Amino acid sequence: MNVVLASPRGFCAGVDRAIEIVERALALLGPPIYVRHEIVHNRHVVDALREKGAVFVEELDEVPDGATVILSAHGVPLAVEEEARRRDLKVFDATCPLVTKVHEEAKRRHAGGDAVILIGHAGHPEVVGTMGRIPGGCLLVGSPAEAETVRVPDPEKVAYVTQTTLSLDEAAGIVAILKRRFPALKAPSKDDICYATQNRQNAVKTIAGEVDVLFVIGAPNSSNSNRLREIGERTGIRSYLIESAENIDPAWLASVSRVGITAGASAPEHLVREVVERLRGYGIIDVREERTVIESTTFGLPRELMSIV
Repeated sequence: MNVVLASPRGFCAGVDRAIEIVERALALLGPPIYVRHEIVHNRHVVDALREKGAVFVEELDEVPDGATVILSAHGVPLAVEEEARRRDLKVFDATCPLVTKVHEEAKRRHAGGDAVILIGHAGHPEVVGTMGRIPGGCLLVGSPAEAETVRVPDPEKVAYVTQTTLSLDEAAGIVAILKRRFPALKAPSKDDICYATQNRQNAVKTIAGEVDVLFVIGAPNSSNSNRLREIGERTGIRSYLIESAENIDPAWLASVSRVGITAGASAPEHLVREVVERLRGYGIIDVREERTVIESTTFGLPRELMSIV
């Protein structure tokens, strides 16, 4: 059995930054450091930070007055920031800069008088955060069917933004419908789907013709990981989303000679190594990495955190 590792895979710059913010805050200020929502969608990452003293909460009312709280990489509604200021919480914002870019684009379009359509999945924390940045919210569109029926006050004044972790193909199909219905539709100044999401999706497409089955390492609630699995399935490969090597069913490997492996943007590389080691027990002959692009993007830490000595 041969293994092909898709590359790039795993942690992106936004995830690296978010984790480093929590670790640096713990090192400089000491525990407990509160984190609103999972810092990234991966229980292995969350558990490791919890062991170091991070306390994960879903809402700020679980945080004591005056405590330190970190906002997750997915971003939050403006009301959450306002509540933190009102309660004198010390806040470090770990929102991915690419998500912040979507917030700023949506706010700019709204301020210019456009109705803002947000292409994304209802209930996802990033979508909730973006919706909460626009007075009255955005018009949420999550499927081609919804794109066909969404109504705007003025078809001549409408713009769209997208969740950063969507499938490129999924988003393109929805945008095409919106452009047909609203020819004056304004696009983002730069693609909203993040570079890492695009790169990982392209890497899966690259190895699709070389493997019989695909393992995507990621959490069930990770949007970008689910999109990788879906892309694998659309190319005709049996594709499984797994959290770790423990989730591999040996029956999935029956009559399989080539296994593809990738990992979502919030999955640590040690999980990939553990999956490869598990597969060695089933008779791996060769492990090869298929690299499509080298990523060099990095994001700086919040100034407020860097100023602590």
